[in-house]
Amino acid sequence: MNILAIDQGTTSTRALVFNNKGEVLALAQRELHLITPQNGWVEQDPENIWNDTLDVCREVIARVGIDTIKAIGITNQRETTIVWDRKTGKPVYNAIVWQDRRTADICKTLNAKKVQKATGLLCDPYFSGTKVKWILDNVAGARAMDLMFGTIDSFLLWRLAGVHATDASNASRTMMFNIHDQSWDKSLCKMLDVPMSMLPDVRDSGGEFGVTTLFGKALPICAILGDQQAALFGQACFEKGMVKSTYGTGCFALMNIGNKPAASKHKLLTTVAWRINGKTTYAIEGAIFVAGAAVQFLRDTLKLIPVAPDSETLARSVPDSGGVIFVPALTGLGAPYWDPHARGAIFGLSRGTTPAHIARATLEAQAFQTRDLVNAMTADTNQIITTLRVDGGLARNNLVCQMIADQLQCDVERPANVETTAWGAAALAGLESGTFDSMENLAKLWQADARFTPQNIDSREEDYAAWHHAVDRVMS
Repeated sequence: MNILAIDQGTTSTRALVFNNKGEVLALAQRELHLITPQNGWVEQDPENIWNDTLDVCREVIARVGIDTIKAIGITNQRETTIVWDRKTGKPVYNAIVWQDRRTADICKTLNAKKVQKATGLLCDPYFSGTKVKWILDNVAGARAMDLMFGTIDSFLLWRLAGVHATDASNASRTMMFNIHDQSWDKSLCKMLDVPMSMLPDVRDSGGEFGVTTLFGKALPICAILGDQQAALFGQACFEKGMVKSTYGTGCFALMNIGNKPAASKHKLLTTVAWRINGKTTYAIEGAIFVAGAAVQFLRDTLKLIPVAPDSETLARSVPDSGGVIFVPALTGLGAPYWDPHARGAIFGLSRGTTPAHIARATLEAQAFQTRDLVNAMTADTNQIITTLRVDGGLARNNLVCQMIADQLQCDVERPANVETTAWGAAALAGLESGTFDSMENLAKLWQADARFTPQNIDSREEDYAAWHHAVDRVMS
């Protein structure tokens, strides 16, 4: 039997059907439009998300047949916030996307130490809590309405099965969930002025969340994971100390730290990786807001390339960046800087600068950003990272992978199954529905497509120092 994975991301909504070998039998995708009404504001239409989800699911089900599907797993862009009317099911405002910066001033009013101690997070507009507060404070009559809050997974679950719930991995990204006692934190909700009646039930990441009958047959929803935790699961990083880094719209590196949460001392996040059978696995995470989105910027805004994969060809046409450094802080800086007011900049331009130099600097930025995160992880855990598993659209770029290996001086592994996020949700749903019998056997399905070994680059430290100098100059 097969598993249907719903992968609702920042730039697209996808459905994939996997068989019990982890192979993709069918895939459908719809691009998702971003709404930017003001500088630093990023929104999406929840109804578009819902309709696209139905469309892609129906498309792949039609290809494989409804009777071949045993269960559904959901993975989603995290922190993106929807508030809807409990009676009508209609959102009262657009979805506020995780990239949105409008609540930066609210974050300044919060007790940062209290937030980090309870949630493992830093006070940043990235997370859901301040987004909920903004909606309640700015939508006319909202505080008098009977409302529900959810991240994307919770909204989809409500529409699919009429259940108001989420999993621990998504709850841990809201800035309202205590990761130590695994429950909503009353004092943090009070600090944010968010009624606890709005919040979804928090459940294990694997288990039956509900049953949907919208596709012609009763299908159980057996797994929910935030997209980065799903990628960690899909990369079979089941052992403590294993690390993956996903290069999609942003870049997110997670290290499995086992069953005890440990606060980061180097501005990383402590988060729930997953909760299975009541047992919680934790991770430390470094979040970079712009990775693949920087290549999109080259394509759509600067018009330097017609399609994203051309960034590699263009970058390879020059031996180096010619002194150009691109700090892609297009929506602020994430870890380990956490500056929501920083803005992107390209430094080192000269009369000899070409589009190829800018393209190469864009790709180099991904290696520098990753090194920032890995350095912080090493400092937090005293563990040298010898292998980094990578995935996401930008990880298909061989030059980026080699640059990362060179900057980190560690092996970089890219899996044969590049659909690690969707596969993570499908694999956990398969584990819960009996398609797979153990995580050990799931780990055996992981295979490498390519390995990139580090090369000695004479200018490595000089280049990295120049990167830090450039970052200092964009900090607000």
